[in-house]
Amino acid sequence: MMHPLRKLGLVLALGCAAAIAVALPAAAQSSAPQFQPEPFWPKPLPENWILGQVSGIAVDRQDNIWIVHRPATLLDDEKGAQKDPPETTCCKAAPPILKFDPDGNLLASWGGSWGAAGQPWVRNEHGIHVDGDGNVWVGGNNDGDQVLKFSPDGKFLQQIGKDDGNKGSLSQTRLGRPAHMITDDAADEIYVADGYGNHRIVVFDLKTGAFKRMWGAYGKPPSDEKMPPYKPDAKLSEQFANPVHCVRLSNDGLVYVCDRANDRIQVFRKDGTFVKEFRVSTATLQNGSVWDLVMSEDPQQKFIFVADGANGNIVTLDRESGKELAKWGRHGRQPGQFKWIHNIAIDSRGNLYTAEVGFGRRAQKFRRIP
Repeated sequence: MMHPLRKLGLVLALGCAAAIAVALPAAAQSSAPQFQPEPFWPKPLPENWILGQVSGIAVDRQDNIWIVHRPATLLDDEKGAQKDPPETTCCKAAPPILKFDPDGNLLASWGGSWGAAGQPWVRNEHGIHVDGDGNVWVGGNNDGDQVLKFSPDGKFLQQIGKDDGNKGSLSQTRLGRPAHMITDDAADEIYVADGYGNHRIVVFDLKTGAFKRMWGAYGKPPSDEKMPPYKPDAKLSEQFANPVHCVRLSNDGLVYVCDRANDRIQVFRKDGTFVKEFRVSTATLQNGSVWDLVMSEDPQQKFIFVADGANGNIVTLDRESGKELAKWGRHGRQPGQFKWIHNIAIDSRGNLYTAEVGFGRRAQKFRRIP
């Protein structure tokens, strides 16, 4: 028999989930995909583990979900069980890399101080990507952090970028606090959104790590010249702001870049040629509106789903025109609400997965409603 409190929690959670599913205006419902939160995803973690800030989320080709979180961000009253002697019964920081199946069962965990002795790790976990071979790429956005590649079971394989002191957006060797990465497996290339320190997209050879090309906003050479703060009614910036927060590749060979603080997405060909830009929630100041994006699972990828951390919502755009079709979610701690939605991922069935930093500190699943 279900415990009465759990039954009440289930009723409340499902009520919130249903409310999210029908929250869109009728016009938006007819044209934009709809989603419903899965309030009990993922399932409880083993070994008294708890998550810190969840700074990245990705889906592999088997529709398994990978997250990276920041164990160092646990508050003192959350990690009493890992102190010596233990101060409370709960909790301990989970390993930074966790792998789940679509139902929320934990399949694997590794990384950080849980890895093999001598393996490199980042200072502040930021961004995760799983390539076509199942290898896991992890970034870090502290000074000196580069991009690291691991086997599916956590063995260190490769580093992209060198912490050689050669700073700046024109460096061909050192990354400047990279935020995100994605691989083009067919071309043997990796694209890096670089980042919190630099102002560019930079591309490296996937196997050797050799520099190949880079660009800034509008396909121009990147610059570290200080630019005025974003204002909605001002001339659009000629450079990316910090952070350059995501990079994504579409099925038709375009590169989508999150210029977060400038409230825009810029679109390029793979050689860096500028194609177009979309502005999103342009009145947003503070931390900017475009934190991450994914494209829909259909072959034509008709929709873009934008994670807007500052406003606590997900924005659905028409991928061709950039027209806003729907916007859902708000700041909060209930299922389907967000506190600093930081990254977003999508599986082959069109289900969305989100990761939250700040005091959100969780991952959520949103089931695609047919």
